[in-house]
Amino acid sequence: MCRLLGFAAAGSNTSLNGVLGMQAVRDFRNLSEIHNDGWGSALVTVPSESPYLRDGGAPTPETGTAVYKNTIAARHDPIFDELANTPARGGLWHLRLASSNLPLILENQQPFYANGLSFIHNGDISDDQGRNIITNRAFPVDPNIVQSTGGRSDSAIFFAVILQYIGFGFALDEAVAQAVRELRKSYPKSSYNCMIQSQDQFIALCAAGREVTSKRIVEIYDQYGRGDQAHDYRVMRYRTLGESEADQAAGQPKGVVVASSGFDQCAEDGWTRLENNQMIVASNRTGAFRVRSI
Repeated sequence: MCRLLGFAAAGSNTSLNGVLGMQAVRDFRNLSEIHNDGWGSALVTVPSESPYLRDGGAPTPETGTAVYKNTIAARHDPIFDELANTPARGGLWHLRLASSNLPLILENQQPFYANGLSFIHNGDISDDQGRNIITNRAFPVDPNIVQSTGGRSDSAIFFAVILQYIGFGFALDEAVAQAVRELRKSYPKSSYNCMIQSQDQFIALCAAGREVTSKRIVEIYDQYGRGDQAHDYRVMRYRTLGESEADQAAGQPKGVVVASSGFDQCAEDGWTRLENNQMIVASNRTGAFRVRSI
């Protein structure tokens, strides 16, 4: 049970503070009072200088992904502020509230990273008896792919299923859709809200099995006196970045930011709800994006 945040910019470096504004970033970070089981981020960066220019080394890719994760809450980690100011043309941010008694170990912190993809998920993939997918040895996923994610959780299995479908030849957005369809055969009521990014794309999916917030989550938020923030717990919203009237007329958005609920996301500020079973498919090179159903 987590909070998700991600963005794709139009091929140039910005930062989380630049995308959201410092107050919204503080509000997001403060959610780690509740989502206090660790956090992480994955930033698609454009280096200011190519590593091989001065010393004759072999050329490296023009971009890379910097992944950071920690088992302490984001509000207590000074690295959060540093990364919120770090230039990037795409990024994922994850605040964790562990589910199904999964261990608080670094391997289970997100984002997971494998095959050039970083991935975050909000959900507890369990059946009606509360048995988590990690106990289901019959579920058809290659254990070697699960191992490649570096994780030992239900979210790692979700990511591994996506990687399997990519291996079958599906495009990234359709691989995510196919993975959800596969998982829903066995776990129809689970939440598959997630984000994934490559060096070229950013995808954010809202796919909640139950749109009504569970009693357990409400009780947890009530313990912190923040029960009013739990009613739309599974909602995700998006906002176009830096789009002037001229950009709108030319159909050239500068990118998109997508977030779980939990901090102010007002319609008058440009936030739009991403409906259930819809995903944002964005380019972190051009900033163009579209909404599609799964």
